[in-house]
Amino acid sequence: MRILHVEGGRHLYGGAYQVLHLLRGLAARGHENLLACPAGCALAEAAAPVARVYGLPMGGDLDLAMVVRLRRLIRASRPDLIHLHSRIGADVMGGIAARLTGVPVVHTRRVDNPEPRWMVALKYRLFDRVVAISEGIRDVLLAEGLPAETLRVVRSAVDYAAYARPCARASIADRLGAPEDALLIGVVAQLIQRKGHADLIEALPPLLDRYPGLQVLFFGKGPLADTLAAQIDQKGLTGRIRLVGFRDDLAELMPCLDLLVHPAHMEGLGVSLLQAASAGVPIVASRVGGIPEAVRDGENGLLVPPGDITALGAAIETLLTDPARRRALGAGGQTLMAREFSIDAMVEGNLAVYRELPAEGARAKPE
Repeated sequence: MRILHVEGGRHLYGGAYQVLHLLRGLAARGHENLLACPAGCALAEAAAPVARVYGLPMGGDLDLAMVVRLRRLIRASRPDLIHLHSRIGADVMGGIAARLTGVPVVHTRRVDNPEPRWMVALKYRLFDRVVAISEGIRDVLLAEGLPAETLRVVRSAVDYAAYARPCARASIADRLGAPEDALLIGVVAQLIQRKGHADLIEALPPLLDRYPGLQVLFFGKGPLADTLAAQIDQKGLTGRIRLVGFRDDLAELMPCLDLLVHPAHMEGLGVSLLQAASAGVPIVASRVGGIPEAVRDGENGLLVPPGDITALGAAIETLLTDPARRRALGAGGQTLMAREFSIDAMVEGNLAVYRELPAEGARAKPE
């Protein structure tokens, strides 16, 4: 099967990493991958061994010319199927291009933020199948009127073995600029409002007072970097809460975290949660969206109501005071990831969706 994948993200994390896992899995099974993505993006380089990469201008939701560019590519490359992996214009423009060329199209929905019912009715009729990466996203789409027969759930995956490694505490502490005996809390998320960093900053002062060795690291980039830095400075917490930016060595760093906190207000599933669980790191996260599928309360972490700063602080303190429970939750996370979130399961799940379309007499390929 020849599949054209369209991904509009420019950075190799979150959804783009899921695309890379899928490309590798499909190539290993003998399928031919074509990838349309922004020219020069990180995914383009990483995917080159397993896909024919087409770097295209992708200007976002208002880039109407993307329809023309994708239509031209579809006619030239003649895929059997098109898989649209992101929003940022790739969903709507890709869907229109697929309709114009008559090629079956699958769209993966990775976020749980709501859309108006009228938009769902118009937008999602472009796609033959919609893949939700969690039951939480599925429920949002069903509530917005998407027909159940169009919708499938294929959970995101994690490269379990890459994160399930011992912690090299001395070298990692040095790399992070932290004392070797520090208690390390990590937040791995884009610096955007819905990830809830500001809530955590509000919850931390009493904990930082009680635990002098506690350090909090925000991994990631985003438009709120300056705002969060100002909030940290205003509370006098500079040096105790640090913005350390995007890191490509997370697989080495993650096992040395004592706790991962994810206080998101909205979340489709949360790849960083899968990574932390694979690394044996206990988690405190919001009970929202698809998070309860990745963080089972009492099994690999604790869940709190989104936006509840008091509950967030209490859950963090519960685990900071109990190293044995942290270890038990960390072990529970590794068992959960190996059981339910393997890359093989994700690849086979997507293939099962692809195979539905020809069986139904998919639209004719373009001339």
